[in-house]
Amino acid sequence: MSVLRVGNASGFYGDRFDALREMLTGGELDVLTGDYLAELTMLILGRDRMKDPAAGYARTFLRQLEESLGLAHERGVRIVTNAGGLNPAGLADAVRQLADRLGIPVRVAHVEGDDLGPRYPDSLTAHAYLGGFGIAACLREGADVVVAGRVTDAALVTGPAVARFGWEATQYDRLAGAVVAGHVLECGTQATGGNYAFFADDGARRGGGRDLRRPGFPLAELHEDGSCVITKHPGTGGFVDVGTVTAQLLYETAGARYAGPDVTARLDTVRLAQDGPDRVRIDGVRGEAPPPTLKVGRTRLGGFRNEVVFVLTGLDIEAKAALVQEQMADAFAKSRPAEIRWELVRTDRPDADTEETASALLRLVVRDPEQALVGRALSGAAIELALASYPGFHVLAPPGKGSPYGIFEAAYVPQGDVGHVAVLDDGRRVPVPPPPAAAVRVPAPAAEADLPEPPPPGPVRRAPLGLVAGARSGDKGPDANVGVWVRTDDAWRWLAHALTVERFRELVPESRDLTVTRHSLPRLRALNFVVEGLLGAGVASRHRFDPQAKALGEWLRSRCLDIPEALL
Repeated sequence: MSVLRVGNASGFYGDRFDALREMLTGGELDVLTGDYLAELTMLILGRDRMKDPAAGYARTFLRQLEESLGLAHERGVRIVTNAGGLNPAGLADAVRQLADRLGIPVRVAHVEGDDLGPRYPDSLTAHAYLGGFGIAACLREGADVVVAGRVTDAALVTGPAVARFGWEATQYDRLAGAVVAGHVLECGTQATGGNYAFFADDGARRGGGRDLRRPGFPLAELHEDGSCVITKHPGTGGFVDVGTVTAQLLYETAGARYAGPDVTARLDTVRLAQDGPDRVRIDGVRGEAPPPTLKVGRTRLGGFRNEVVFVLTGLDIEAKAALVQEQMADAFAKSRPAEIRWELVRTDRPDADTEETASALLRLVVRDPEQALVGRALSGAAIELALASYPGFHVLAPPGKGSPYGIFEAAYVPQGDVGHVAVLDDGRRVPVPPPPAAAVRVPAPAAEADLPEPPPPGPVRRAPLGLVAGARSGDKGPDANVGVWVRTDDAWRWLAHALTVERFRELVPESRDLTVTRHSLPRLRALNFVVEGLLGAGVASRHRFDPQAKALGEWLRSRCLDIPEALL
């Protein structure tokens, strides 16, 4: 059976610099991908472009390629990346110039059509999430390097799969299998033991004690029927097992239907099986028609923010906090920012043996459209209290002049309204049609999966959820998701009935006044909770202590509830 080996060398803009070379030298590959884009990245690139119209792409990728383009050419590995960001044509030209300077004969193509800025003049950036068929067109025409902008993360894998296997736009099951593989690969080492809930378990290091200090990057062995095996290069750190793949499958997803521009993948059909050391087979994935619209990610500057963290030490913590809040309120009466948020973090301990552990942190965050109201007004008011406030007054760092913050918003446009184009190395432009009209429909919501019978009554013990369940959480605009999974059928029988929406709200008090939706995925022994509005206006607004909800799942795992003793 024909196998396409697709590796990943980047999960975000700023990932391990040496990964591109490591993946090219570590073992066999056909295609090497790099994911550099996220909602926050688009804002960062937008600000770069404001300073320099020729900017707007991930410059790190170009520096990585300088030391690895020759290797890729020698080994016949094609490179596919979304590092083009807001300017894929600019990055493609830069890659050609690099190749000419190095004397390496490569053909560079890029994908256009995602930039919808003219339709949204009030946005800093506005880009549609394109699918993989433009990438496939570039590869079919012989491109060695394909540069994309805002395609979906999974498109970096579906594109090469379509090019290799010749799949049609209506072969949904096969496309869905590639989407699932792409979703597992997209965050790099999160599939090979990075950020893994059970990292401290002996079982996570079985087979000789695998090194989690430097996990290797993942790769997928894709088959023509859409199935795949997730693995990594021999001898690299980390590990791949059903748990690490499950965790990544749950990351930044919602219900059973995972909708994208090429296909809607049914996550409730995914089957995982250990296929040997560091090998997990994924099969059984079913697909449905894609939605009739494309998601458009819009970013804009929301104003300016500033913060100061007051350190409160020793006794009378709450009284000290109240005093400084009253004093700052008097100062703000003269020039009040539009938004003022206080948060008291009780990191202090009684009778502490270090000053740091005797101290609590009082965090003040202000936002306003005008920089002056969060800059000099805040810093002056805070610093003037240095000799006139609570005993032991000091701050972690003096407040600055205020920095801009961004807002992420989603819009939707008909698939046919977006001019998806593959631009080849010789300048030819190949239009990429939208999905067939007959295939573009809105599927009905997936029915709630049948739950197993609850476990029989028995003795229970108050204990942290994380002794039984793993979790991974993340952000999608203003919303957060928390995927929770267990490793045995008995634990699933308990989890499916114990962790209800009501119980989730109890364990995560921030969610009590928000809409929380639970989705069950029995084949993964998993529940996925979506909390709407938890992150305010998105990660770029830095609305919350953990603005991307990265640790929300670990907080949930630390919360206690009654767990059957048989599971502990």
